[in-house]
Amino acid sequence: MSYTIALGTVGGGLWVGYNGGEKWRQIQGPMDPESNVRALAVDPQDSQHVVASVDGDGIYASFDGGSRWEHAAPLADRPIWSLSFDPHDPKRMYAGTRPGVFVSDDGGASFAEMATTMSDRCAIGVPRTTNVLVDPNDSATVYASVEIDGLHRSRDRGVTWESFGSLGPSEFYNDVHGFALRSCSAGTELLVTSPFGLGRSQDEGGTWDWHEFEPFEGSKFEFAYSRCVRAPWEDDTVIVCVGDFIPGRIGAIEVSRDGGASFQRSQLPEDPKATMYWLATHEELPGVVAASSVYGQIYISDDYCESWRKLERELGEIRASVLIPDQ
Repeated sequence: MSYTIALGTVGGGLWVGYNGGEKWRQIQGPMDPESNVRALAVDPQDSQHVVASVDGDGIYASFDGGSRWEHAAPLADRPIWSLSFDPHDPKRMYAGTRPGVFVSDDGGASFAEMATTMSDRCAIGVPRTTNVLVDPNDSATVYASVEIDGLHRSRDRGVTWESFGSLGPSEFYNDVHGFALRSCSAGTELLVTSPFGLGRSQDEGGTWDWHEFEPFEGSKFEFAYSRCVRAPWEDDTVIVCVGDFIPGRIGAIEVSRDGGASFQRSQLPEDPKATMYWLATHEELPGVVAASSVYGQIYISDDYCESWRKLERELGEIRASVLIPDQ
């Protein structure tokens, strides 16, 4: 199946790459082409419905797979760092902001702020809600990951929240960049990434097993800096983006075939010139991954991460991406 790639950038707006990224177009309107687009999401029940956040302007929506856009919601008073749909109820959407979480029950036309357990201050200033995900096995359970404030959970669709507290031996284990959920024998496994690596929990966050990635030559750290994580298929594949720091001077893609117990660094056709930052997958595109670095390099795998090719086009500072199956 053919597909489109949508990419959100800082200062370069929204870009759409047709036929798997062979031909690119910058969206010129109605959103500002020089805007910051930090979050993108695809409706799980209608892959032609895509939403994007624009700093200072709110949320835009496309209903034709990313070609035409319209202003959907004026959620403009805070930067939006993540967008997601409830897979059990696609009329319900979440926006992770800096700080906080907003919810919509009308498909993204309006949003209301939720009362959470998140802090409004952290070591980097104001915390950023990097992910909001609904448990695939329990429609009432919602998780929010925060940079830097750890992991938070609601068991009643966001009415009340609780903090997981410390995820590791220092506060920077609570600097949660990536977050993913995968089904396991115990129910739902939680996967988080911090600067120190990948943390896994199969007991609802009671205990965490941390995996540090091999450092890059010449790095000042004894581990690789970790960003996005995905567990995209119904197997034991886990994919993590890493680099030497942020924005970094080199990056890599780590792939596990055993649920995150061990990893192998992928062989890429060209070394990234910055930390690998984002991973895009879609359930209708099994085996396809689009991985992007902070500074605009894009790598594609069509064979479950066995091999990779680099797209010729390089864009600006990429902060989000999605894959959109063509109709």
